[in-house]
Amino acid sequence: MGNELSSELPDDWSTIDMVAQHAYCPRRYHLMYVEGRWEDNAHTLVGKDVHRRVDRIDNLLPETTEQKSDAPESAESESIGDAPPIIARSVALGCEVLGLMGKLDLVSADPEGGEAVPVETKKARVPNTPERSYPPERAQLMAQGLLLRAHGYTSNHGYIYYAGSRLRVRIEFSAELEAETRAIIAAVRVGRDAQEMPLPLDDSPKCWGCSLNGICLPDETRELRDEANAATSNNKPDHGPDPRRLYPARDHATPLYVQEQGARIGKTSERLEIHKGDEKLGEAKLRDISQLVLMGNVQLSAQALHLLMEKEIPVIHLSTGGWFHGISHGQGIRNAYNRSAQYTAATDPARCLTFAREIVRAKISNQRILIQRNGNGPAAESALLSLTRQLKDFPHLEFADLYQLLGCEGQAAASYFSAFSSMLKTGELGDFQFTSRNRRPPKDPVNALLSFCYALLAKECSVALMAEGLDPWWGFYHQARHGRPALALDLMEPFRPLVADSVVLTAINTGMVKGRDFVTNANGCALQPKGKKALLQAWEQRLDQLYTHPLFDYRCSWRTIIKIQARLLARWLRGDIPAFTCPVVR
Repeated sequence: MGNELSSELPDDWSTIDMVAQHAYCPRRYHLMYVEGRWEDNAHTLVGKDVHRRVDRIDNLLPETTEQKSDAPESAESESIGDAPPIIARSVALGCEVLGLMGKLDLVSADPEGGEAVPVETKKARVPNTPERSYPPERAQLMAQGLLLRAHGYTSNHGYIYYAGSRLRVRIEFSAELEAETRAIIAAVRVGRDAQEMPLPLDDSPKCWGCSLNGICLPDETRELRDEANAATSNNKPDHGPDPRRLYPARDHATPLYVQEQGARIGKTSERLEIHKGDEKLGEAKLRDISQLVLMGNVQLSAQALHLLMEKEIPVIHLSTGGWFHGISHGQGIRNAYNRSAQYTAATDPARCLTFAREIVRAKISNQRILIQRNGNGPAAESALLSLTRQLKDFPHLEFADLYQLLGCEGQAAASYFSAFSSMLKTGELGDFQFTSRNRRPPKDPVNALLSFCYALLAKECSVALMAEGLDPWWGFYHQARHGRPALALDLMEPFRPLVADSVVLTAINTGMVKGRDFVTNANGCALQPKGKKALLQAWEQRLDQLYTHPLFDYRCSWRTIIKIQARLLARWLRGDIPAFTCPVVR
């Protein structure tokens, strides 16, 4: 049976799919029907294909003999012989007393005997359990039996058809199963009003096949809660099994960058096509695109924009020089719980300071590691000594407000950038001399590259935050200001040295960008299109690079790590995890 839309239900009603999801995992039910979250995986796509035939036509069940006897008699209503059982597919039923509705895959109904047998289709094989079925499946089938009984039928058993085995398994509607199912219906009704997310399952095998495991983060949540509890009790964390990476290490879809000035983008079916004049520059399938990044004078048709919004693919708007203007996107998450928690936290100075301390600590630590790995000479040694001293003293420092913390971050940044040139080991050193950080506009090639990469990182963090229903413009460390994505700047701070600065060093030291790729005049320094293309290539290579996650010790891409960090931020705001921790490389 397909997923019904809970938004169309009265508040005190449930659906059969809600019953099945809650029986499988209360947290999954909450994510699907309270938070409105959903992602497909191979299992759900196969399941949809199996259900496609039964969902094609909506049927009505025939009236039972008892129901007919209540109707006025007709001279033409007399029948001869026994009526054969009637097979009805995709049957929609509802019951006000139960507060339950749903669509039944298939029902074999005998109107003469008043008996109806529901058949639920599953794409898997018959499970190797004593009951030859799973509890959520039995509860789902029992809920269908309750609806059939409410409509006057006798329903004492049903079948689960396992398409993988091409076998039916009979399920008896016992009093015990009925009681369990009614309890689940009651829990579903209560759970629809709950804003606090249920705890995840503990090291459950169910999580492997769940399409929402990358949103739920069950093992990561357990790990962070254990760490926080151990810190509170001054004990060593009682670690269970290591966190499992339940989701893909990297995304199949990637951003599509369009920087050809005067280009226009339209759509053909599920594909974007890029033209300039009468020339076709390229095309891309929608399923391969995670973001569409428009740089400068690039036109996008209304039809293409509508399709991208429908598919929840954000459109990023950058200036020709790489300045981040904003994002066009669809409706996204259709609840305001995360955003409400964000605004509430932003009014709490103590919570803002706790959050800001963590991102500054992580940023300083990652700056120190980057110099340690890539720097050499007296400048690098001096910066390492200064940053190491700051990190050692940092836990013992008392900050009255964010402004004092900004001063501490500024001192660390001065030490860090004083040694930045020591990390430029190859390339045309005459063209890539660096003395200090400058911007708006950058005055030399190195600063132009840094500014461009910081704009790309702000874009990446904004997309990740919006995917979690958070407001990128309202931060905790960077205070809200017109035109500044403050929360995106907060999230990106620890990633500046790990991602943006690392890309700049790679692009220069490997010769991917050269001095001739820049234009410098009295107004500043700008990167030309050829250099932008090379830098974007280095950028995507870095974000796609697999790295061992500093907190969870499994490998995934840097883009995935940024997405996880945005998700963990939302969970911290909602109270699902007790502390927000930033990744620090070792």
